[in-house]
Amino acid sequence: MEQGSAREGARPAYAPGVFPHAPAERRIPEGRVPEQARTEQARGEHTHSEPPAPRAVQRHSVRGQILDALRAALVDGELVPGQVYSAPALGARFGVSATPVREAMQRLAVEGAVEVVPNRGFRVSERGPRELAELAEVRALIEVPVMLSLARTVPAHRWSVLRPLAEATVTAAAVGDRAAYAESDRAFHRAVLALSGNEQLVSVADELHRRSQWPLVSNPATRRADLLADASEHTALLDALIAQDLNVVQSLVREHFTGADG
Repeated sequence: MEQGSAREGARPAYAPGVFPHAPAERRIPEGRVPEQARTEQARGEHTHSEPPAPRAVQRHSVRGQILDALRAALVDGELVPGQVYSAPALGARFGVSATPVREAMQRLAVEGAVEVVPNRGFRVSERGPRELAELAEVRALIEVPVMLSLARTVPAHRWSVLRPLAEATVTAAAVGDRAAYAESDRAFHRAVLALSGNEQLVSVADELHRRSQWPLVSNPATRRADLLADASEHTALLDALIAQDLNVVQSLVREHFTGADG
């Protein structure tokens, strides 16, 4: 379930150097380099077949890690709805330059999580209960019929494989780690829907799921007990899918969405 508030307890501060260094420059194995290319390399000459400098790969890697960190901060409520954050300030917090932060924030702006504020930075979007309810309704329209169809056709042993994913949500909920719960929650739903074989459906549903995890403007506190209750619905849903109990599947999925954020 997607929560719209900060979890209990603060997450560890991000320190400089948290991101791994870029990999060493790639080299083509000696046995695969044509004789002419080896001769040119011995003379210190460069050929057009040489791989590009790893700088672009490094920047992409850092941007991806910053994007993940920002998404976790959003879910945790560390980035407060309505507040404006500058890329340089966030870069200093993460121990990186402002460039990958700005690129990650632009991605979040496309997703609707933040808004660009010219010459200032990015404002975290303010969302209310109505938006969360609308997202839950749309998700139910997509996922309920798909899960009912899968319950009729998918054998029990394939559902059993998903048990560790359901248990991962319980583990995250037990320690009150909202960011970890959000990730494991989406992973479970993706795995269930992936059994349909429809990649577009999985992609659309996952994006709606992610948006429903952003915090509400009221930022109410979510108790660990509520997280555990939400997580337990995943294991109950697996049991119902294995038993092909369509009535229980339908009621669990609808309750999972409307109960808070699943």
